[in-house]
Amino acid sequence: MSKAIRIQKNGGPEVMEYVDVEVGAPGPGEAQVRHQAIGVNFIDCYFRSGLYPMALPSGLGQEGAGDVVAVGAGVTDVKVGDRVAYAGGAAGSYSEVRNMPASRLVKLPGKVSYETGAAMMLKGMTVQYLFRRTYKLQKGQTILFHAAAGGVGLIAMQWAKALGVTVIGTVGSPEKAALARKYGADHVILYKQENIVERVREITKGAMVPVVYDSVGKDTFSASIDCLQPFGLMVSFGNASGPVPPMPLTALKSTLYITRPSLAPHTEKRENLLEIAGDLMKMVSSGKVSIEIDQRYKLADVVQAHRDLEGRKTTGSTVLLP
Repeated sequence: MSKAIRIQKNGGPEVMEYVDVEVGAPGPGEAQVRHQAIGVNFIDCYFRSGLYPMALPSGLGQEGAGDVVAVGAGVTDVKVGDRVAYAGGAAGSYSEVRNMPASRLVKLPGKVSYETGAAMMLKGMTVQYLFRRTYKLQKGQTILFHAAAGGVGLIAMQWAKALGVTVIGTVGSPEKAALARKYGADHVILYKQENIVERVREITKGAMVPVVYDSVGKDTFSASIDCLQPFGLMVSFGNASGPVPPMPLTALKSTLYITRPSLAPHTEKRENLLEIAGDLMKMVSSGKVSIEIDQRYKLADVVQAHRDLEGRKTTGSTVLLP
């Protein structure tokens, strides 16, 4: 028997249960991974709460890193003993051991630790597709990125700096502002104290920005739209403050574009997964991007981890340790 987190119903952090589970041998095309570290992401809260529906009962978690301890028939992508990491696919990373499709696993370079691997895959691959696929950033551009001191945000600050992009980041406290600046933000807006649109207009001398990256949702959506240049792109990729309410198309002011991307379609094909993950691995291995792990919890303490995450008490990345 091994330990895992299961939910029987949707709700608050308290619905998560730390239970014994039986993990059988991996089936055809599957690999069995013994986790050394597990990533915690806001999307896990969405699935737990029911904002994103899934069949119940269920495991939770989208991201992890560990060792391949067994493989099923026909597996060629990995072998027993490989150090691997992954993000996406069926929920279930909140566990000591799990079976999963071998095609979702990516080998970890020697320079990348298990904790870094578990903390970087979902967030780092998200930044890669946002910056290189959703809107291909160019040197010299200025962008607005919300939640600049969060797990995705700190990776984005560094990646943008490596691309020669000027970043305006929003944060909720002076402490988070200092952290965002440390990791590369050129300008920081304290959104609880300052008017986002006025500050962006001031910083850009009225030019505004060609793209806004918004994972906050309801609280920042309207301001994000108002910060865009004509023909600018609004990238809504999360709902940390709640889902964006319905809006008329006229809110796009006749010349704006909006997209709601997610990681899964970008990594559905293994060749795309390897390309995106490979780009991330290079950035981390080169030192251009470092992964800030500010919170570590035991797997058994996952309820507190979710409470802290939803209470906006966290910065950088959070990992669970089996």
